[in-house]
Amino acid sequence: MKLLRLKITAPIGFRSLQSGFEHYFRTGWDLQKEQGFAPFVCAGPNGSGKSNLLEVLAAIFYQLEVLRVRRSFLPEVLQEPAFDFAPVAFELDYMIRVPPEYVVPNGPVWAKVNVRKNAGDPVRLFWENLGEFNADPKEVFEAGYADILLPDYVLGYSSGGNEILSLPFFKMRFIQFDEYWHALTKKLPYEGRPETRLAYLDASFSQAILLCNLLFHDTETLRPFREDVGIEALREFRIVIKRSIEIPAEVAAQFDDGSAAVAVAAVASRALAGNSEFNHPALMLDRETGRYTLNLMQLLEAGVRSADNFDPIVTRLKRCATCSYLDESTDTLYLDYFVNEATKQAFSENFDFGINKSPIALFQALQVLLTLNLYTVSDQLKSDLYESDSLYVGETVPTLASDQRIMRIKHFLLQKANVEQPVLLKSLSDGEHQLLHSLGLSLLFRNKNSLFLLDEPETHLNPDWRSNFVTRLHQCFQEVEDIHEMLVTTHTPFLISDSKPEKVLVFKKDKVSGAVNLSRPDFNTLGASINKIMMSDVFDKRETIGAYAHEKLNNLRAEFEAGNEEPSALIDKINREFGDSVEKILLIKAILAKCEGRTPEGGT
Repeated sequence: MKLLRLKITAPIGFRSLQSGFEHYFRTGWDLQKEQGFAPFVCAGPNGSGKSNLLEVLAAIFYQLEVLRVRRSFLPEVLQEPAFDFAPVAFELDYMIRVPPEYVVPNGPVWAKVNVRKNAGDPVRLFWENLGEFNADPKEVFEAGYADILLPDYVLGYSSGGNEILSLPFFKMRFIQFDEYWHALTKKLPYEGRPETRLAYLDASFSQAILLCNLLFHDTETLRPFREDVGIEALREFRIVIKRSIEIPAEVAAQFDDGSAAVAVAAVASRALAGNSEFNHPALMLDRETGRYTLNLMQLLEAGVRSADNFDPIVTRLKRCATCSYLDESTDTLYLDYFVNEATKQAFSENFDFGINKSPIALFQALQVLLTLNLYTVSDQLKSDLYESDSLYVGETVPTLASDQRIMRIKHFLLQKANVEQPVLLKSLSDGEHQLLHSLGLSLLFRNKNSLFLLDEPETHLNPDWRSNFVTRLHQCFQEVEDIHEMLVTTHTPFLISDSKPEKVLVFKKDKVSGAVNLSRPDFNTLGASINKIMMSDVFDKRETIGAYAHEKLNNLRAEFEAGNEEPSALIDKINREFGDSVEKILLIKAILAKCEGRTPEGGT
């Protein structure tokens, strides 16, 4: 997809984006001139509104996604959602590539999509250029086009603690859990992948992202992993699956085929111990203790094939394993993988749905299993989260001990360049983890029509890796169709130096009104020096040294101008105490010029 325009029409705006905030990302003509992938780089001071742009886009697509998948599995609170955390009124225009099977003769290859919401009204979605060039806009929810006019994926990632960006994604994660829970309780078939398309790729998905890439991509595709981090191959890993959990009687009642109200009362008195009133293949009752055990894997192990004619997830994972073991005392399944070409071939045969050896199917399988780790969250907490506009959603979700998690990955061993023995993934540095994560999610979804919302993905990277970051992104998307949109917030001038000015968005907040102003640089940023970018309006940093050193140089300048220091002694002191910098050279030139009775170049 390709963004065209965003306008906030809500009377109170959204976060720091004021009412009337409007930005044109590109025009349709600009889109025709674009050649290949390039991210939008959002730069500016802290608190200038960069992250809010990502947040508003995530909130808008969350609204659209809930409407797209409105199914019986959605909780009551989402059947008529209020979306209190999202802008109450907005306009969004974008272009999206029409799937080949939906392109008609003389019809558009790129659909122009208009999203509109007025305060108090539901969000509306239109296909503006449907059919003939001058055709009237068509409301796509009514026409059934939403599946092809919304992105395949909207992907969020923040290297820090941006809970506001994660809010709609966390809500969607619980929707994905409820989707599976509904299928399990009602004994319905399950496709083996989430219905919804929003995914927040935080640290809990880091191992899964890397695993999918290393199992499916060839050596050339994985070049971004090698050139900085030195990852050469995946050697082995283990998947641990906790098949069953203990549940209270009131939760067991949800699996009842008949009268749930009668069943709960009966279970409370243990009168129904062993009674067929709870006739469900995933539910077991201990007659002695009255405790219920639920097999969460019931739909994910051997059973009915999915609509894609693939066996359930866990069955396929077993088929790919080098060896497996079931600990019956804890009902825990251990799957060990010693990786070679045969292992990769097995994963390809069991998880490739025919899209150029795509790792997406494997990732979706792992995504389902990881999402089941939300099983401890109560219905009340889930309901509160669905309605929440809190900035602390992530803190309210309990973190499970490792032995309580439904799925975890262990013993993840990698072969690194110039290291004789394989190393544990856990042993890598923060910067290595962050680089593999941000590049890994780019590689994973490189063939999908996706919107990437990346909040400061280079925070933990060293200067050399920061200078390479845009190059690595280009490598991830090379030789694939340019159908993606990526927005990256940053405080790093290197990303700007690797971007054309039309791809750099400069954020400024008015000190009086607080309004966010969004503009493009007034100079050619591509190839511009770091000093040029730092001293421009992008960062407005006029010094090339730290504030402490700059203050000390100014103090020495003041001493000289007051006549308290002899010039030659002062110059010796400056050379002795300070490293090379423009500021140091200018001060020494000023001292020498004044001694010679002339005005120095570049000073007064």
